[in-house]
Amino acid sequence: MEHSVVVKLEKITKRFGPVTANENVDLLLNKGEIHALLGENGAGKSTLMNMLSGIYSPDSGSIFVHSEKVHFTSPKHAISYGIGMVHQHFKLVDSFTAKENIIAGSNKSFLAKGNKELDEIKALCKKYNLSLDLDKKVMDMSVSEKQMLEIIKVIYKGCDILILDEPTAVLTPQEVEVLFDIVRRMKEEGCAVVIITHKLHEVMALCDRVTVLRKGTTITTVEIKDTNPKHLTELMVGSETELSITRQVPQNTKVIYEANHLTVMNKEGVKMLDDVSVALRSGEILGIAGVAGSGQKELCEALVGLYPLAQGELIYEGQNITGEKPREIHKKGIAMSFVPEDRLGMGLVGSMDMVDNLLLKEYHTQTGFFLNKSSVKAKAEELVEKLSVKTPSIFHPVKMLSGGNIQKILLGREIEANPKVLITAYAVRGLDVGATHQIYDLISEQKAKGVAVMFVGEDLDVLLQLSDRIMVMCGGKVTGIVEARDTTKEEIGMMMGGKTYAN
Repeated sequence: MEHSVVVKLEKITKRFGPVTANENVDLLLNKGEIHALLGENGAGKSTLMNMLSGIYSPDSGSIFVHSEKVHFTSPKHAISYGIGMVHQHFKLVDSFTAKENIIAGSNKSFLAKGNKELDEIKALCKKYNLSLDLDKKVMDMSVSEKQMLEIIKVIYKGCDILILDEPTAVLTPQEVEVLFDIVRRMKEEGCAVVIITHKLHEVMALCDRVTVLRKGTTITTVEIKDTNPKHLTELMVGSETELSITRQVPQNTKVIYEANHLTVMNKEGVKMLDDVSVALRSGEILGIAGVAGSGQKELCEALVGLYPLAQGELIYEGQNITGEKPREIHKKGIAMSFVPEDRLGMGLVGSMDMVDNLLLKEYHTQTGFFLNKSSVKAKAEELVEKLSVKTPSIFHPVKMLSGGNIQKILLGREIEANPKVLITAYAVRGLDVGATHQIYDLISEQKAKGVAVMFVGEDLDVLLQLSDRIMVMCGGKVTGIVEARDTTKEEIGMMMGGKTYAN
């Protein structure tokens, strides 16, 4: 084994019942490199890293760390070999300070007296250029501060092999750059870093090498200097894929639906939307940007009558529909469709098949005692064909399908209703490259038909390519509405952080 290799995975296989997550996977990780693990949703990336970090044990194959064959029995065991993982969902105690979280997660005494531990933590923060208030409680921290805390926790434990799982998913562009600087500093210090991601532009900007997984197996490992986003996409998918998003200039737009001065409160009396106004125009896509939890969910639900207003009004084609429930809105003949972020909670009933889920949209419009399923069956078959839905049958429970196919059914059902207004929340979250671009095409088709589309997204590159205008939210407020063609990712990022855009 080469001297620079710190981790070697050899023919790793892992099964969960009848499902094979990884099969004969090989991976080499070098000292002082940033290595991307790339693949479509379900390719086995997280499972593989969960084995390296001690969460799972492989069914077969070997793991070598610094040339020593190891059999990890727990994350703590992996940490003893210098391997730490920062997960998408942070493992922090909200009521503890940063310092308390760091020490509590280590082998050192939580009740240790003196400043020795504090001095050690401060030295590590300085070494890796981590700006962190050690006396601040987790409950008062931003997402990026929590992520920094998780990283310093792992380093404090003595880890020099770091795994980051989708680390930029909820960060602003400015916070992403801070994170990248930290990771580059760790590389300079000789650490090995693995990043699990699906963002190709980040892979190209940050990493030295990339290993591509497809359907649980290793396709190849390539040097970043020898590849490009199109090539990586083809490796992930297994065929040529068109990555471009065609954006047509809106024609003859007019305001279809407007919300004026919306304020909504949660059950605890906290303002989730604070004086939010927005106009949706025919033949236009309005993108909504913001760090997770900035009020996007509440805005969507308020617009479709699912979230009560404390203040404000909703006007649809000149008609005041403030306070109307979804059923009442539909009865008024208002053609509005909603694709929620919770596909199997709010969108579809997982135990039902395609036909019954399509019926949910129109059962109240049918007359007579018995529901007429024949027309709905035909619609279901049509959607399967049109959207390339992979399902054993239209009578197969939708919860048994992949995330991409579930989303196609949900979006297809809402589009089938011929809406004038289409509201989508994170329509492509967790989907693979192929399914993602199908969804973009469907949304663009609706725009071409004159539909007013609101697209809540988390990938700023996509928002800039797909949207005509972008509204940015921070802390339940609108910090700016800009023309997508005339703005930059950096400008959007500043607004996501709370800076108000001045027209």
